[in-house]
Amino acid sequence: MKLFVSEGNPHCLKVLAALEVTGAPCDVQYVNHDETVVPFLSRPTLPALLLPSGLHLFSPNAICQYLFEVKGQESSDLCSQWLEWEATDLQPALLQALHMAVLQGKASNLPKFLQGPLNYLDQGLSKRDTTYLTGVRYQSSITHFPCEEGERVVSEEEMQAAALTWSKGLNTCPVITDRQHPILPQEGKRNILLTSALPYVNNVPHLGNIIGCVLSADVFSRYGRLRGWNLLFVCGTDEYGTATENKAREEGLTPQQICDKYHAVHACIYEWFQIDFDFFGRTTTEKQTEIAQNIFWRLHKHGFLVEDTVEQLRCESCQRFLADRFVEGTCPHCSYPEARGDQCDKCGRLINAVELREPQCKVCRQTPVVRSSKHLFLDLPKLEPQLEQWLDRSTSTGDWTANAKQITRSWLRDGLKPRCITRDLKWGTPVPHPDFKEKVFYVWFDAPIGYLSITANYTDQWEKWWKNPSQVELYNFMAKDNVPFHSVVFPCSLLGAQDNYTLVSHLVATEYLNYEDTKFSKSRGVGVFGDMAKDTGIPSDVWRFYLLYVRPEGQDSAFSWADMATKNNSELLNNLGNFINRAGMFVTKFFEGCVPPMELQQEDKKLLALVSWELQQYIQLMDKVKIRDALKHILNISRHGNQYIQVNEPWKKIKGGDAERQRAGTVTGVSVNIACLLSGMLLPYMPTVSQTIRDQLNAPQSCHNAMFEGTGTFVCTLRAGHRIGTVSPLFQKLEVDQIEALKKRFGGQQVFDVAMVNAVDPEKAKQLTQAVTEQGEKVRALKAQKAEKAVVTAEVAKLLDLKKQLAAAEGKNTEPAPQKNKKK
Repeated sequence: MKLFVSEGNPHCLKVLAALEVTGAPCDVQYVNHDETVVPFLSRPTLPALLLPSGLHLFSPNAICQYLFEVKGQESSDLCSQWLEWEATDLQPALLQALHMAVLQGKASNLPKFLQGPLNYLDQGLSKRDTTYLTGVRYQSSITHFPCEEGERVVSEEEMQAAALTWSKGLNTCPVITDRQHPILPQEGKRNILLTSALPYVNNVPHLGNIIGCVLSADVFSRYGRLRGWNLLFVCGTDEYGTATENKAREEGLTPQQICDKYHAVHACIYEWFQIDFDFFGRTTTEKQTEIAQNIFWRLHKHGFLVEDTVEQLRCESCQRFLADRFVEGTCPHCSYPEARGDQCDKCGRLINAVELREPQCKVCRQTPVVRSSKHLFLDLPKLEPQLEQWLDRSTSTGDWTANAKQITRSWLRDGLKPRCITRDLKWGTPVPHPDFKEKVFYVWFDAPIGYLSITANYTDQWEKWWKNPSQVELYNFMAKDNVPFHSVVFPCSLLGAQDNYTLVSHLVATEYLNYEDTKFSKSRGVGVFGDMAKDTGIPSDVWRFYLLYVRPEGQDSAFSWADMATKNNSELLNNLGNFINRAGMFVTKFFEGCVPPMELQQEDKKLLALVSWELQQYIQLMDKVKIRDALKHILNISRHGNQYIQVNEPWKKIKGGDAERQRAGTVTGVSVNIACLLSGMLLPYMPTVSQTIRDQLNAPQSCHNAMFEGTGTFVCTLRAGHRIGTVSPLFQKLEVDQIEALKKRFGGQQVFDVAMVNAVDPEKAKQLTQAVTEQGEKVRALKAQKAEKAVVTAEVAKLLDLKKQLAAAEGKNTEPAPQKNKKK
């Protein structure tokens, strides 16, 4: 192992301490703070631990725990809690204090940032029966800073207010009704139209696709319903374009057959991940053609379309212009020999297909020629003033993520250019203009219109959502690469149509989720894909939890098997699951399954105030779509609960006198009510676990909605005498050997599930066998006749394609084996 650290980096301090304490064999290398050690991260990150397997750990807590495990020492639940608190509370406070003191010279402001964490540290270390890493009893020497205005302190007033709110219970419960379809905007309600970027149909979505779009949108959708908002959540597969034609050619199917096949694959994956769409549609529909062509004609009528001639590559052998993904060649920037016609996978640079060196048609492998083709363009410069005016209003009043604002402004900074909206393809929405009848709409003009057509296929009253900007708030969820098409191109199309369309109010974009020490790649088959997750034996709720825990909200993050196991075992099993299970078991074991009477003392009221504050923070963050940050407040509440139980020891007090038994009852009753609150807060993240907790506690269905009204109110939902159900553990430990096996199995070289995507087709295999034989004879005859090289090459390409189709029909892997020691 090799540990990379830098001088003066506070994040490296505890890692070096853990290395010293454990004595784990490891080389330490000091590097500059700006040196890139983990190659797949977008910015330098230290410390970083290089494992013998070649993988990296770059979370200080994960490195510490790994070092202890290497030496055969398992970290305790308490140790995990302190590590988490140090990372999420103490470090941010210290960094902010250092910034104020060193860079701004405002040392007098230090108490404002440090009092809370230091008082918490003092409180924790000075309790009796506290375990210390050093084994030495702690003597408190922390100076308590005076309270300052604006600082969160649990005051007497807060405790009394929390206790009063708690005592009101569920007297004013909202009436809960099942969703009635079709969902339409309602007067006097907050009406939210929620979309997730349409996943492209030609492949299986990987974990990065899932967290970037549909899972994030699903969490917010569930949260919105919990808050009582009138919400419609639509999505569907984006099915037109070059990639679909390519996939159809590869698999020997028609484009429509490819779309049907992979639409079902997507739907199955999202169902397993519990994505609760109101409607999951697709873009290959009559409604798509109707609405897209209507918007086109309105843009044409209002003078927002212009004609221009574009130089494109044309394959004379195939007798057609080559779209981006039908051509590959040598990258003009880095000389990568397999660059596509739109982008180089190696250097990441965008490419115009005519810039490729030594281009080849991917169908017949012939060299294409440059020809001119007339196309239609959306006149973005003419629409720019309207766009700017709308953007200023939307970004100032709505919740746009920082990257969405930044990417949008970068497009506008140098002035917009006309953007082509037509393509020389067969598979797409046809352009209705008589001069362009052989063309289809370019996918990035056409695809966002899919939101409208999918809604129109859900309800014929779709215009009540999409032509109702005064009543409807539109949320778009996506990864950052989709931002400009949703913040510039699509809004310009709708603005230019001048038909009172609903434009995006809140644009929520994630950064990228990487996979271990590399990147996900649909084309290369690298990473864990959606259809594989369910075969791991890990429940979908655990997958949801971890993906949301590492959701790339402000910067790129990475999926790590080791970290997933750590979070499952420490946060779910030892923290959250431990608290909820103990609370329920105390009711069952000590009070015959009925919630005992509760007489609140000062300590209980303080806990109620703390929990109420965490709930309010959760609601504030979720309202702003800070999904990952809000999750931390759920875990904070269960940590408060575990500490509360540990200090009060109800399992001991239940054996004492009347006063102690009463105290055990109060602690148990408060704890089980906190568990009920947690079931509601977990609902957007882990719907099955949430329902399981509610079933175990026999909690009323309406309890969640009551506590999520307004800014959040924590009330006693399970009164004395309430009988709970059967309590059982919620989570299972992920063992080291299990994780190692999964890491090896999904090492980044897997192929798609044969049973799901490339199923064996004996009848088709029989037909293709005959076709391969006939084509082989044709090639041999041409060679014997010494036919022109171009003719022979074209027929050989057809033979190879037929062989690939035959392999797919036989259920074999159609990807070529990696070549070792290939000379460049």
